[in-house]
Amino acid sequence: MKEERRDVVVVGAGPAGSVTAKKAAEQGLDVLLIERNQEIGVPVRCAEGVSKEIERFVAPDKRWICAEVNGANIYAPDGTKVVLSGAKMEEVGYVLERRIFDKFLAHEAARAGAEIRVKTEACGIIEDDGYTRGIYARCMGEDRRIHAQVVVGADGVESRVGRWAGIKTRLRPSDISVCAEFLMCDIELNKGYSEFFLGSTIAPKGYAWVFPKGEDCANVGLGIGGDVSEESHRAIDYLKAFVHDRFPEGKTMAEMYGVVPLSGPISESVADGLILVGDAARHVNPLTGGGIIYALQAGAIAGDVVAKAVHEGDVSKKRLMEYETRWRREFGKRLETGLKAKKFLFNLSDEDLNTLAHSLRGVEIKELSTWALLMELIQRNPKLLLGLAKVLL
Repeated sequence: MKEERRDVVVVGAGPAGSVTAKKAAEQGLDVLLIERNQEIGVPVRCAEGVSKEIERFVAPDKRWICAEVNGANIYAPDGTKVVLSGAKMEEVGYVLERRIFDKFLAHEAARAGAEIRVKTEACGIIEDDGYTRGIYARCMGEDRRIHAQVVVGADGVESRVGRWAGIKTRLRPSDISVCAEFLMCDIELNKGYSEFFLGSTIAPKGYAWVFPKGEDCANVGLGIGGDVSEESHRAIDYLKAFVHDRFPEGKTMAEMYGVVPLSGPISESVADGLILVGDAARHVNPLTGGGIIYALQAGAIAGDVVAKAVHEGDVSKKRLMEYETRWRREFGKRLETGLKAKKFLFNLSDEDLNTLAHSLRGVEIKELSTWALLMELIQRNPKLLLGLAKVLL
């Protein structure tokens, strides 16, 4: 078995992994970024919507931005429309082309000095005296032992890396959203607006979305609660019914499937010699399913903390806890708020959802953010949303 040594091994070349690798390499570390698939950014398992907050991390580039979104239409089960628009777009401001975006981020990591290796899969971790000291990997059919001072698990919702290190990453069915999505063309769109559809017959314990991707194309998808997903009620079945109803003449150009963690942030994201970032650490808003911005934030923090820890010669859990402290301070409250809201709102009946939408009829909320919408709803429906108000305020 071949052996090699690195300062850091990052497992997974999604946004969180690539940003972590870039930040660590910029501070002089020898970084290896591995990706089990043969091409970074493929397959796409994402609705591809992201807020304009992305501009904090990267300069917008027309190569990986398909459309700019100026607002959102939310449809209640009975069809009542709620309009959100304004300068602040917390959830969807751009619709990305993830195939290109993920490659762009990986290229940035490579330019900073990180080595990238595709078709390389982590098979286990090397342990010594309670510390993670590297990984066992399979690259092009060849087994390797890659020693490292720190291993970064950016391996998505499955997060085998975290599980190998003893971190509790198991998810219950109620903690996930099972998603299906079509890239569709030749459909009529409300250009400039993302659209969301609620209702138990459309997407139980979830929602359907239509995100414009330019011209007459859009990502049309939905997610349903993992605890209501079964053989006769699959996400793909709900999606086919939704598309048949709204875009019967549309053409399906691609199909995408995946799972999104909606559990709220993981209890611990670090161990001796190891850090988890992005979906692996459950850095996803449990109410909306959005996670790209949190992945970029977590990656930037992780890369900085790992670099300092390696330079100091201390990669203990206690030293790496700086990462957890910082990400919880930056966006942990958003995730906790989203979890509380999800637990309440996902259990409302279609009739309750219609009532909430009716209360906003004719009102244009000048801020596309989860918090702004929730506060407006609580103010207008104090009795119905008393339970939500108690956990949020």
